[in-house]
Amino acid sequence: MLFYLIRGNRAAVNFWVYSVTLPFEQFLGRACAALPFSVAELLYVLAAVTAVVLLVLMVRYLIKSRQKGRAAYRCALFVLDLFLTVCAAFSLLWGANYYADDFCDRSGLSPEPVAYEDLVRVTQYFADHLAEASMHIARDENGLFTADRQEILNYADTVYDCLYDEFPFLDMPDQKPKGIFFSKIMSAMNFTGFYFPFTGESNVNMDSPAMLLASTCAHELSHQRGISSEQQSNFLAVLACTRCDDANYNYAGWMLGYIHLGNALYRVDPDAWQQIRDSLPDEIVLDLRYNSAYWAQYKGLTATVTQSLNDKMIKSYGDELGTQSYGAVVDLLVNYYA
Repeated sequence: MLFYLIRGNRAAVNFWVYSVTLPFEQFLGRACAALPFSVAELLYVLAAVTAVVLLVLMVRYLIKSRQKGRAAYRCALFVLDLFLTVCAAFSLLWGANYYADDFCDRSGLSPEPVAYEDLVRVTQYFADHLAEASMHIARDENGLFTADRQEILNYADTVYDCLYDEFPFLDMPDQKPKGIFFSKIMSAMNFTGFYFPFTGESNVNMDSPAMLLASTCAHELSHQRGISSEQQSNFLAVLACTRCDDANYNYAGWMLGYIHLGNALYRVDPDAWQQIRDSLPDEIVLDLRYNSAYWAQYKGLTATVTQSLNDKMIKSYGDELGTQSYGAVVDLLVNYYA
């Protein structure tokens, strides 16, 4: 009720987010950073085990109870109370961010409509810089991008340093993202990473192709700054990665930007997209094909259901783009770089 009462008052939401919940989540993040594993993942495992135990106990209670109707009502009420408690906590810790001043509000940047000529020009610009960045990264015997994943995670807490002069409101201490042990489950759900407001941790998939791990880290660290919009988080990930001093992050940033821009251009003009795609070095095309092949193996009901639920969750907090906002990053990129 508190969340629904204050979400229409921008001043109240800004105070709640930037003076209460964000500092609290940063405190949680610092506390959890002392542990070498993801506390968020541990809580998910414990929640799953607890759910099974509660289900068994409720079935046993229903079987033994003489008043079946009353017992069923009490069980249903317990489940509803538990669900509403989690929803209320999530709404106050994270949902409120969707109604506070976002990155565009605070920076003055705006995703205005994109001209076709600018889209082509910026896509070519990213393709050229991607080719240049590819010359400075390591590759395995198959010609694919390779890097020490832990080293990528270790660098993450400095990746935003290059943006503080232009966007001083982003300046805050970072906690390094944590790799998820059950990363294959994340892949089956089509997730590369997630931010967990209950622990203030950024979590990343350690099984998916390494070429975009760095940009995923930067994306999740933007959520640590209270930025809820997926398009704005992707834009910041591209900006931070391409400006920092690490070759792996540079490559991931130009790659992430090129993928979004290229997908948008393909929908508008496949011939123009093909011309730019043909200008890419063979090793970059190899990385792109490997990435596509990896995610193709996880297409199925699990991915469809989880992505649909995620889309509905985002829209429920007023973001009408839902998960499509991952593609709307194009507007910000083109307007910024054009």
